[in-house]
Amino acid sequence: MTFRPTQLPQDLAPDETSLRYMMKLAGPMVVTTISFTVMQFVDRLMVSRLGTDALAAILPASVTSFLPGSFAIGVTASVGTFVSQHLGRGEKRQCSSYCWQSVYMGVAYFLVVVAVMWPTAPALFRMMGYPPNIVELEVTYLRIMLYAQVIAVFIWSSGQFFMGIHRPVIVMYAALCGQVVNVAANYVLIFGRFGFPEMKIAGAAWGTFIGMVVAAAIRLAMFLGEPINSEFNTRHTMRPDIRKMLDLLKVGFPAGLELMINVALWGVILMALVVVFGREASAATSAVFSCTSISVMPVVGLRVALTAAVGKAIGAGRKKVAIRQTTICLRIALVYMGLVGLCFLLFRNGIMDAWASDDKAIEQKVIEAGSPMLILAAVYQVFHAARIIYSGALRGAGDTVWLAIVSAAATVLILGLGGWLVVEYLPQIGPIGPWIAATLSVIAVSLANWRRFRSNKWMEIDLFRRRPPAVPVEDEAAVE
Repeated sequence: MTFRPTQLPQDLAPDETSLRYMMKLAGPMVVTTISFTVMQFVDRLMVSRLGTDALAAILPASVTSFLPGSFAIGVTASVGTFVSQHLGRGEKRQCSSYCWQSVYMGVAYFLVVVAVMWPTAPALFRMMGYPPNIVELEVTYLRIMLYAQVIAVFIWSSGQFFMGIHRPVIVMYAALCGQVVNVAANYVLIFGRFGFPEMKIAGAAWGTFIGMVVAAAIRLAMFLGEPINSEFNTRHTMRPDIRKMLDLLKVGFPAGLELMINVALWGVILMALVVVFGREASAATSAVFSCTSISVMPVVGLRVALTAAVGKAIGAGRKKVAIRQTTICLRIALVYMGLVGLCFLLFRNGIMDAWASDDKAIEQKVIEAGSPMLILAAVYQVFHAARIIYSGALRGAGDTVWLAIVSAAATVLILGLGGWLVVEYLPQIGPIGPWIAATLSVIAVSLANWRRFRSNKWMEIDLFRRRPPAVPVEDEAAVE
C-alpha cells in the first residue's frame, strides 16, 4: 500500500493558511486521537463492569503508568518539531535520523523506568492513600503497562516522524488497527471469552499491550518500506548520532516535563486529593476524567497537526503563515470543546449513571459526586482548547521551556498547593474542592500561553543556529 503525501507539489500547493488545508492535514490525527479516546473509554467501561473497586483502581494505575510515559511522549514530540522544520528547509534526508535517535533514547529510558517502578509500585500506591484491595489491582495493572510502554517508544517516535513529513494517514491506519485489536483482546481477556481465562483488570492491561504490538509492527513496516525509504533514507540513518540526540533533548526535555505535568502529574495530584473522600469520589473522578478525554483528545490531534504545520512554516521562513494557521485551529477547537462542554452541563446525570455498576446506594453516591465535577469540566472546556492549541504552535517553534515552566507553576501551586488547602481547611466542600483547583489551573495556563503567543517571542527561536536551508524557500510575501 502506498501513501501519498498530504501536501501537493510545491507549484500546485493550496493556501496553507486555509481551513481546507489545515483540516486535510489534521483530519487523520483527529480520527486517530478520537479512536484512541473511544478505545480508552470502552476499556474503562468494560472494567467498570467488574465493580467500583476496579473502576476506582484503573485511573490512578493508568495515570501512574503514564507518568514516565508522558515524559517520553513529550521528548519524542521534539522529533516532529525537527522533522517538520527540516522538511520546510528541503532537507528530507535529515528527517529519519531523528526518529531512530528518539527510539534509542526511549528504550534506554524505559529499561530504567521498569527497573525502578516494578518493585516500588505497591509502596507508591499505599503512599497515595489507597486501601489494600485497590492497591493490589493498581499494582497488577501498572506492572503490565510498564512493559507496554517499552513497545510504545517506537509508536510515539514514528508517529512524530510521519506527522512531521505530513503523512498523517499512516499514523491513522496503524492506530486504528492497533486499537481494534486492543478492544477485542480486552473483551476476551477481561471477561474470559472463547476459552481464555478471566483475567479481569490484568486482561485490560494485556489487551493494551497486544494492541500496541500490532500498531508498532505496522508503523515499522511502513517506516522501512520502499516508498518512505526512497525519499527519507530510513534504512540508512540508523547510526546513533549524539548531536541529534542532544538536539532532541534540548527541545524535548522541557516538552517532556510539560506533558508529564499536564497529563500524568495533574491526574495523580487530582486523584490523591480526591481519594480522602472515599472510593465513590475516586470512582466518580475516574469516570469524569475519562469523559473529558472525549473532548480533549481530538483537539490534541489538531495540536499535533498544527505543530507540524507551524514547524514547516518556520523552517521555510514563513512565520506569518504560522500565525494564521494557529488562528484557524483555535477557532475549530473553541467551537468543538464549547459544544462538548454544553453536553457535559446538560446531560451530566445521565453520563454519570452510565458508569455506575454497584448497588443502588453506591450508584447514587457516585452520581452525586460526579455531576458537580462535570459542571466544572464544562466550565474549563473552552480554556482548555486555547491552552492546547497555543501550546501546539509554541512547540512547533521550539518554545518548550516556557510551556514547561508555566505548566509546572500552575500544577504545583494552583492544583497542588491550592487543592491541598481546600481539602485541609474546607473539607465540607467535599471532592468538588480539588476539581475547583484543577479548573483554575487550566484557566491560568491557557491565559499564560495566549499571552506568550501574542508576544511573538517564539519567533526569535532558531533551532538550527541560523544555518541556511538546503534549497531556496518560498518567499513569504507570496502567501500574504
